[in-house]
Amino acid sequence: MGFILYLIIGGIIGWLAGLILGKDVPGGIIGNIIAGIIGAWLGGLIFGDFGPIVADIAIIPALIGAIVLILIVSFVMKSMRKK
Repeated sequence: MGFILYLIIGGIIGWLAGLILGKDVPGGIIGNIIAGIIGAWLGGLIFGDFGPIVADIAIIPALIGAIVLILIVSFVMKSMRKK
């Protein structure tokens, strides 16, 4: 049950990061989940664990990490389309 909750929270964080930036995450719901989980990991490394924690994910660093990840992915995708 914890793994499913982890996926749901990761998807919500990825979706929120996409809404904040106004950019779509490539891959739809799977992309949101991946962006949220990798963003949580990235945010945890950079900012540590602070703020509310749900399903072993610190929400604020995870959201910041997902935003950074989406910015990087959108920049890479944009540069690949130019070639």
